[in-house]
Formats: sequence, structure tokens, C-alpha cells
Amino acid sequence: MIGIVLAGGRSSRFGEADKLRAELRGRPLFHHTVLALAAVCDEVIVVVAANAVEPPPPEDATVPVRVVHDRIADAGPLAGLVAGLEAADSELVLVAGGDQPDLTTPLLGLLAGSIRDADAAVLAERDRPRPIPAVLRRVPALEAALARLPTDQRSLRALIADLRPVVVPERTWRRVDPDGAWRRDVDRPVDLAGG
Repeated sequence: MIGIVLAGGRSSRFGEADKLRAELRGRPLFHHTVLALAAVCDEVIVVVAANAVEPPPPEDATVPVRVVHDRIADAGPLAGLVAGLEAADSELVLVAGGDQPDLTTPLLGLLAGSIRDADAAVLAERDRPRPIPAVLRRVPALEAALARLPTDQRSLRALIADLRPVVVPERTWRRVDPDGAWRRDVDRPVDLAGG
């Protein structure tokens, strides 16, 4: 399984600073996601915006980490996912946002173990599937993403619905993440408070 970290957003709600390079617990924000995925993947691909400067990966990652660029500027996370899927060379990929610092190995392992024969596995929040983190079968996910990319329906949520996922219920994932820390994402500077 290869990890894909989506790190190409404009960070418009965060302000002028580069959100993913903002420091959290002594390291850049996106390093937390990279290291979480590195714990369960054979490689991690960080997808950045088409014109972005490549961010330095964490030096303590235990697997190879490489950076790829969106081919389509300002086309949202679906374009980033396509770039990551095209760069990946594995049947399964584990996708997360670069602003999700509290993903844990047990939670990601549960998600990966849930896909079975489906094309995707995601976590439920209040009985609704969340689009990331997600484990995807690379080929059907890439085909579905490429079909959606030229449309005005380019949300990750719509893509996941196309794939008919296994949805891990809240009562199941709370066994490994009782506080639901995985749901934390950083959109504004105030979200960095409290570690």
C-alpha cells in the first residue's frame, strides 16, 4: 500500500502563511500526516500544487517519501488525488489530507483492513461517510477520478460515492480512536492551538 498526502490546497482560510509548513508539536503540520501514513505504507507520495515549491519531507520517515505536483492548477483535491494515483504503483492507496495531524496507526490499520473486496473504505461520522482518510483501489479510483475531473462535480465525497465504499461505522473506529482525534483538520491558525 502506498500513502498519498494531499497537500496542494490554497489554504485560503489560513491566511497568508503556508498552512502545511506551519509548526505543530515541533514540526511542520504535513509531517504529522506523512509519518502516520509511513507507519502503515511502503512509500508516501506528497502531492503539492502545480506551481508550489517542494516542501522538505520529514527526515525521520521510515519509508521513501517523494513529492509530485498537480498537473492542473486550482482544480481542487480531486486533481491532487489524480496526480497521486498516477504516481503510485500499488493496488491499494491510503489517502489523507496534509492538514490531518492526528491520524494513528491503529485507526489507519483498521481502515486498511476494512476494504476487503470493495473499491474504497472510509470512516463514518454521525452515519455519514467522510472522504478522507480513505483506502482506495488505485485503478477503479483513478478511472472514476479522471471521469469526474472535467465536470463541475469534483468533490472527493462524490468520488467516494461513485466507488460504493465500505463505510466503517463510528462504533467500530471509536474502539481504536475513542476521542475521534482523526477528525481534526487545520483550516485556520487557531486550529493549531492545543497541539
